[in-house]
Amino acid sequence: MEMQPGQMAYDRAITVFSPDGRLFQVEYAREAVRRGATTAGVVYEDGVVLVADRRIPNAKLAEPASLEKVHSIDEHVGCATAGLVADARVLVDFARLQAQLNRVTYAEPIAVELLVRKICDYKQQYTQYGGVRPFGTALLVGGYDDSGVHLFETEPSGSLNSFKATSTGGNKGPVMELLEQKYKEGLDRDAGILLALEGLRAGLEDASTLSQAEVCTIDRGAGGLRRLVAEETQKYVARLPSAGGPARSSRS
Repeated sequence: MEMQPGQMAYDRAITVFSPDGRLFQVEYAREAVRRGATTAGVVYEDGVVLVADRRIPNAKLAEPASLEKVHSIDEHVGCATAGLVADARVLVDFARLQAQLNRVTYAEPIAVELLVRKICDYKQQYTQYGGVRPFGTALLVGGYDDSGVHLFETEPSGSLNSFKATSTGGNKGPVMELLEQKYKEGLDRDAGILLALEGLRAGLEDASTLSQAEVCTIDRGAGGLRRLVAEETQKYVARLPSAGGPARSSRS
């Protein structure tokens, strides 16, 4: 980000607006998200799929399962994270607490949008008080409730948006372009997973790492949140179309 000499003093504290109405610390937090792993989410007929690039360092020695980018919040809702891993963990713990408090208080699962608003309210507080910094992470929150299937994106500023399919993190441009071209209403579970993985592949520098991606579905017809094991992910990757080609049949 290019900064003029007269603006230098305005990036020292989160509570100080620049003369043109910008909060530079929030913009820096967004940059941390852009440097994070690529994630994608796709809503399908009965649920939502979340995928994330694990970016395994020193892959020969690392345990892939220890690099968790898709988290369970409750039986009916999960999230994919991009940005600072430690910041994401704090937000996931906060979201889990809110989900359980709702169950204890009202004896029912928390509505997805209500949960996302609570997360964003929490994030927004860290843009308004001195002595703190914004959360350098963005969450894709997916799940279902009585009103349907939902996918939300949250930003470090505390803003939120709802999508049918979206991406956040590093190199999201090519992912969004592919999702905008290929997303259709009423996808089944398999088609949703394939589209999410195809989108993620568009954002990877090395497509050979796609089989290491973390894939999770939150499906109201299949018992809620479920992670795909590595063998299942590899089978879906094998069915992906080549550039411009159709997806392979599940029989292949």
